[in-house]
Amino acid sequence: MLVIVLPGLPSVQNFEDIRAHLASRHKLTQNQPFVLSFDLKLPGSRVQSLFLADIETEDGRRVLRMSTPVAPLARLPAEKCLRFNWAQRVGFLAVDDLDGTAFVHLCENRSYGMLGARELDRVLTEIGQLADGLESLVSRGEDRL
Repeated sequence: MLVIVLPGLPSVQNFEDIRAHLASRHKLTQNQPFVLSFDLKLPGSRVQSLFLADIETEDGRRVLRMSTPVAPLARLPAEKCLRFNWAQRVGFLAVDDLDGTAFVHLCENRSYGMLGARELDRVLTEIGQLADGLESLVSRGEDRL
């Protein structure tokens, strides 16, 4: 695989590179071997929790999963979630448990070889802002996550 890294831009080829890059910019709230999280500060004193995980695909490749909770599943109609997924260019909605409650998460999977530090920061900011906007719509402006 061809990887092009521009001078002065750090490469993020594996999860440890991701960890080092994010730890230099954010306080990690979870720091485990294959999972980490931090709180992204957004305008208006809002905060969005972001979770990153190193996962293995069916064919044995390692990819980075970025996700952030949006709202409890019970608050979001399935049809709207599916229409959102159809329209999105970055990110998709999925369901995972958060403290024993089914939550809709905004997710993105990226191959390490196609990800530089600048692109990582851009995607995390985009996902964080989009999820915060969705959360705000569902929770009537409250910042719950």
